Amino acid sequence: MPYFIVIILILILIAMNIKIVPQAHSFIVERLGAYKETWDVGLHFMIPFIDKVARKVDLKEQYCDFPPQPVITQDNVTMQIDSIVFFRISDPKAYTYGVRNPIGAIENLTATTLRNVIGSMTLDETLTSRDQINAQMQDALDIATDPWGIKITRVELKNINPPEQIRDAMEKQMKAEREKREKILFAEGEKQSAITVAEGEKQSKILQAEADKQATILKAEAEKEKQIREAEGHAEAIRNIQKANADGIQMLKEAGADESVLTIKSLEAFEKAANGQATKIIVPSNIAGVAGLAESIKEVIKN
Repeated sequence: MPYFIVIILILILIAMNIKIVPQAHSFIVERLGAYKETWDVGLHFMIPFIDKVARKVDLKEQYCDFPPQPVITQDNVTMQIDSIVFFRISDPKAYTYGVRNPIGAIENLTATTLRNVIGSMTLDETLTSRDQINAQMQDALDIATDPWGIKITRVELKNINPPEQIRDAMEKQMKAEREKREKILFAEGEKQSAITVAEGEKQSKILQAEADKQATILKAEAEKEKQIREAEGHAEAIRNIQKANADGIQMLKEAGADESVLTIKSLEAFEKAANGQATKIIVPSNIAGVAGLAESIKEVIKN
């Protein structure tokens, strides 16, 4: 029976000295109080009463959310800024033996770095340069924490709270800027509207002038066409009259009329040609001897 109890105690002791390191963790093992080795993921054995796990280190990314810190800008404005720091353990041994309280050390280092960075900037630069401040703080903290086995992955400023008087002044300034932009946009809209109206009137006048020009051209062409048609009609009428007279004389010749009849018909043609407006008609010499035509010649001359 005593042997059975001893065996059970030995098994319990062996089980207590078997360690399993989970994923994303590391164990710092000491032997007789001195650093021996760092265990990574897997199954490990310790020597009872000689070895011990000094620290279990979480290798996952972690963050520290620090309370607001009072800082003073280059133009002597005091404000409250709170920040958040993301980090991970890059060297478990340095993290275990490098600094007593790593989180507290990061917090104090963050506060002093933030004061140094903000102290070199004005209020306006602080409010508009978050990315620049974050980058400067990350670089400074990463260099300072490297001996502690800590890797700073990111730094973010959560809130920047200026004094109430500064906030009121900023709100008034922003309101004035919004009103200014509104007036500028309204003026630009009025200007654009006036330009559009003027362009429309100009285009309308141009189109009206073009229409008047086309109407004048069409009217002139119509008048010209009318005159041409009237002239052509008048010429055609004259040709028809002349043709009729010629046809009449030709018919008289064909009918055997004597020279006297032909002469009279010629004189009648002259009379029609004068159209009642002639005051003198030159008579061919070959009819001067015709005694019977004297009275007809006198009548034509009177007309």
